[in-house]
Amino acid sequence: MDDPAGPPTEAVLDLRDVHRTHGSGTAAAHALRGVSLVVRPGELVAVMGPSGSGKSTLLTIAGGLDSPTSGEVYVEGQPLHALDRSALARLRRRRIGYIFQQLNLIGALTAVENVALPLELDGVGVRGARRLAQDALTEVGLTELGDRFPDQLSGGQQQRVAIARALVGDRRLVLADEPTGALDSQTGEAVLRLLRRRVDAGAAGVLVTHEARHAGWADRVVFLRDGVTVDSTAPLVGVEALLAGSGR
Repeated sequence: MDDPAGPPTEAVLDLRDVHRTHGSGTAAAHALRGVSLVVRPGELVAVMGPSGSGKSTLLTIAGGLDSPTSGEVYVEGQPLHALDRSALARLRRRRIGYIFQQLNLIGALTAVENVALPLELDGVGVRGARRLAQDALTEVGLTELGDRFPDQLSGGQQQRVAIARALVGDRRLVLADEPTGALDSQTGEAVLRLLRRRVDAGAAGVLVTHEARHAGWADRVVFLRDGVTVDSTAPLVGVEALLAGSGR
């Protein structure tokens, strides 16, 4: 039985009353105001809301890239606030996959080297890391392009390399920040299909998106406004009603 004072054992991600404030006094900006969110294995949660509502801040805190001003964050039962810098970095490398809006591929590395990098940084031998990286590229449909550099790939191919890097190894939590923003509709659908497949295999996923049709791939949609969770609903119909109510 779960300890009511601790995180639920089945949760991959558990945010508890998370606040994030930048600055202080009259200049304080409240990015998040008491957000709580639980995401379990096999669940994809879409996060929607107007620009400035706190969506990207929620992801950076969930992934341990930023710390809440108050509140607690657990990943697979581990309290992030109790981890030192090296332990937190190790958790991010091993268990959390992050798909950034800007992709953050390293231009001097090939596709397979980009994907293998987090494994090598975690101590996996070069040969083993490259083998796992090649498997991840195959999963995203880039089997033959591992030796290409980012500037030799299309935008959609670069996005899939970034996704392979986020999924390589045993990543239990996948965080995606507008992963289809720069892609055509067909490539965007392929990206979402890959994310859905990994979640269906047992990972937990959080998808930040402004597109109701993309949120339709999720099991649940959380809507933020001014750093506050204003509703949580099933996808598609509920999302469209929320968006209509927000005046967007």
